Amino acid sequence: MKQALLSYSLLASGAYAFPWVASQPGVDSSLFAARKAFKRQQTPEGAGDAAHCPFNANHIPAAPVTSKYPYNNAKNGVPGQGKGGFQVPATGDTAHQFVAPGPNDVRGPCPGLNAAANHNFLAHDGITTFNELVDAQQNIYNVGYDLAVLLAILGLTLADGDIVTEKLSIGCDATTRTSFSPTLTGSEPGLDGHNKFEADSSLTRNDFFTHGGDNFRFNGTLFGKMDKTCQSNFNREHLSVYRNQRWHESQIENPNFFFGPLTLLLYGAASFLYELMPSGTHGYAPDLETISSFFGAVKQSDGTWGFTAEKIPDNWTNRVSPYTNNDVTLEIVSMYLENPVLFGGNTADGSFDALNFGAIKNGTISASISPKDTSCLLYQLATGQVMPSSLNGVITPTVDALTFALTKLGLTDLKNLGCPIPLTK
Repeated sequence: MKQALLSYSLLASGAYAFPWVASQPGVDSSLFAARKAFKRQQTPEGAGDAAHCPFNANHIPAAPVTSKYPYNNAKNGVPGQGKGGFQVPATGDTAHQFVAPGPNDVRGPCPGLNAAANHNFLAHDGITTFNELVDAQQNIYNVGYDLAVLLAILGLTLADGDIVTEKLSIGCDATTRTSFSPTLTGSEPGLDGHNKFEADSSLTRNDFFTHGGDNFRFNGTLFGKMDKTCQSNFNREHLSVYRNQRWHESQIENPNFFFGPLTLLLYGAASFLYELMPSGTHGYAPDLETISSFFGAVKQSDGTWGFTAEKIPDNWTNRVSPYTNNDVTLEIVSMYLENPVLFGGNTADGSFDALNFGAIKNGTISASISPKDTSCLLYQLATGQVMPSSLNGVITPTVDALTFALTKLGLTDLKNLGCPIPLTK
């Protein structure tokens, strides 16, 4: 496996010099010879690079669930009970009480994972594993096993974790702690890695190239805009409007703006605000009190929004039924179709190139798309549309990476989708 990784790293180094957008499946690059496209892959420097990434020498794995506090009883990356409606953290469970992150702890662009680490459902230093990710999603949020596995795979294979150690930074580049061999794999920028799991036009994070690589810190101005648009009710209808607003803001302000197939995950992440974060103690309403706690947003005396650590609200109870892959695909398409935007990217002369990929045709998703087509689109992404930066470029997936993704997906019902299966040899 190590030899294969080294070989593909050497091959990728040649492709790395080409414009990033031109290498994306489905992008019409016929005009690139006449007008130069911006390179949109993350540079090795920036706020989330290895030099600026906190280092905690005292790595302690996530606090496990116990017979006294079983939650969904999800352990070691296997399915839990899939029954929600319980309080998280449970009264008396000191192992999962809130602990603010210290200066040496990694946090990233995902409020839900930051909160999980702050409550020790993920390793508190922010260096987590595939199994911890699968378990925490089930035990905290009652995410269905199929979706928990899919998101963990996307984190490791697309957002630059390590498929050998199965470790991932939930924020910045912690390659020395995630990689089995940094010399062979190259950098593994974690969830901060741009245009992978993280993308332009985030709900509350800046675009990578407009803010010196800071695409992971909370932006109170953006949270305020989101709250205003949503009228403190963060439901699908309001978030669809806000997602549309953020697309147009980024497209205008960011010359390197790219809205590729992976940005479907932005709609999925937005659905978490009204599907996973609401509490039974608030009638499962996606209200400001609940959402601001998960985002670590604190309103200041002047009306602006400041930041404190992300926290599961007090007396919070999770959703009753599991949030499955089928559920999230329905929400992704529904939110998108309410206020559709184009998939593609800006080019150097101010034009915009639309793309085609899977169910995305001429830059849009058809209103007639089926849940299966949407699931297959996510399946395509999980099985290698874009490879990790540990392979130093955007290239055809390696046998090792495909085998990893297909093996993990084989544990779930996703294997029965009937999607085309990529070759692994």
